Amino acid sequence: MKRLEDYVLTIPDFPEEGIMFRDVTTVLQDADGFSLAIDAYAKMLEGVDFDVIVGAEARGFIFGSVLSHMFHKPFVPARKPGKLPREVVSQEYELEYGTSSIELHSDSIKPGQKVVIVDDLIATGGTVEAIAKLVERLGGKVVKLCFLIELAGLCGREKLKDYDIGSAIIYEGK
Repeated sequence: MKRLEDYVLTIPDFPEEGIMFRDVTTVLQDADGFSLAIDAYAKMLEGVDFDVIVGAEARGFIFGSVLSHMFHKPFVPARKPGKLPREVVSQEYELEYGTSSIELHSDSIKPGQKVVIVDDLIATGGTVEAIAKLVERLGGKVVKLCFLIELAGLCGREKLKDYDIGSAIIYEGK
């Protein structure tokens, strides 16, 4: 059986020269690769006491919802602006060129709930930091951040140093 890393396709010079793009869709497109990914996330959650899984749009939805089912925990989607139909809380964050924001339903996290945030990749950490701030604003406590891939060269772990971080695969570059 192949290793999880074997299912990640690396595309050089995308979206610009010097970037090694790590394509997660190749993991999803293979049943064995997807199974290895879910197993890696589940291992990160061994012994973690939590109440809710929050998945970052969009690939965090895929991994997070499967984990929600496995652990029999509620799933909360963190969405781009304008996608959630009820009252929301919103958090702006910095992008390489500009800003963006992310939203949660204002009733999605109850005070005191222990929350795991799931995304496919940690780069600069901005998106997940924004989600963590929303969880905390709603009274939740972030107990774990889980990623399939970490791009260590972009220093997202440093931005998120106050949280317990799990990454299945760590690439040293960008």
